[in-house]
Amino acid sequence: MTFDPKNVDLTTADAREIVCYLQLGENEYNGHLPARVSAVFVMLVVSALGVAFPYIGKQMPKLRIPTHVYLFARYFGSGVIISTAFIHLLDPAYSNIGSNSCVGMTGNWSLYPWAPAIMLFSCMSIFAVDVTAQKYVADKYGLEIHTTTIENMITKSAPPATATQTAVPRTDEESSSEYYMAEKIAFAQQFAAFSILEAGIIWHSVFIGLNFGVAGEEWSTLYIVLMFHQAFEGLGIGARLSMIPMPKKHRRWLPWMCIVGYGITTPISMAIGLGVRTTYNSGGYEAASQQENDTRNLTTDWSWGTETYRRCI
Repeated sequence: MTFDPKNVDLTTADAREIVCYLQLGENEYNGHLPARVSAVFVMLVVSALGVAFPYIGKQMPKLRIPTHVYLFARYFGSGVIISTAFIHLLDPAYSNIGSNSCVGMTGNWSLYPWAPAIMLFSCMSIFAVDVTAQKYVADKYGLEIHTTTIENMITKSAPPATATQTAVPRTDEESSSEYYMAEKIAFAQQFAAFSILEAGIIWHSVFIGLNFGVAGEEWSTLYIVLMFHQAFEGLGIGARLSMIPMPKKHRRWLPWMCIVGYGITTPISMAIGLGVRTTYNSGGYEAASQQENDTRNLTTDWSWGTETYRRCI
């Protein structure tokens, strides 16, 4: 029997259908198309500048950025990433697949508190990757990797990351080979951790952009908040990127690919959201009952775990 919200018998109606109807809404797009289109380009500039600033500062020693200014920007950016995890990912995760949500009352979702379980699993997975990588380096190469601090990289000229020998002394040829291997391992380990962080943030940015394109009366407020969010979250990502000891063969293209990836994701998603502004409904009943919503909820939980862990260590 089809659920009719205008004629409900609370003694016989399916609780899930009532909850789903109350929680899930309709498309709220309310016009202002020219302003929304201009916002796409503004967001592109803000995102790109935010994430590129720390790396450009590292590549231009003559650009003397006061240490206290950069430290404020760096840790403020980290705080934005952590707050994004708790406010924009943790709360929606419970709202979308928690025990009192539409999805959380359906099928296997109702059998276990999946929201905290997925978050914990993502945190522990990243922790396991870190521990395994560090133990592998220590056992196989007997090396301890040291990297220069980001403050020195940005505020003054500093030598690149180095590796020191903790085993017995070796010949110059062996030391050179081991230095190269240490640099390679340091890059692989740090870039892998960075990639996990950026992937979670980029995936989250996709849904931010889509929702911005179809937002209703709150879109003007969301516009300001999103610019602030993109700029300082970009600073956090850029700071971590600039700390990675890049091998020479990757230095010319890999950092810029990461910068462009973050810079264009949200604007492109916003443009797509505008393209489907009259049909896409992130909170609609249809979305909640399809795989698209399950995928979004899973990635929201996973992104929370990765962003929180990577910024708290």
